[in-house]
Amino acid sequence: MIAVSQARVYLVTGHTDMRKAIDGLSIMVQAQLEHDPFSGHLFVFCNRQRTIIKILYWDTSGFCLWQKRLEKQSFKWPASKQEVMELDARQLVWLLDGLDPVQVRGHKELKFSTLF
Repeated sequence: MIAVSQARVYLVTGHTDMRKAIDGLSIMVQAQLEHDPFSGHLFVFCNRQRTIIKILYWDTSGFCLWQKRLEKQSFKWPASKQEVMELDARQLVWLLDGLDPVQVRGHKELKFSTLF
């Protein structure tokens, strides 16, 4: 199993048929997206209306499928020409909280090699 801090988040752009459950989504990850569904990484899907998100991942002994459904609003689902977009954990939280994970920006990351 991959540690949570090492798990990648793959957002499947476009829309997905939310009638798909674990089997249908895992086959989609492997056949269509050409990713390993047993990797421990998170695969994020959304319906056409952007009111339902499903997250599929493998957890050592089986698949887990997490779902969130909004009652009155919609998710800020990013548009991309790529079929899959990689997010970091912070961007996933922003998406689930109703923010656009691509537009939100924090402080610019700084990297130093010496103190003075």
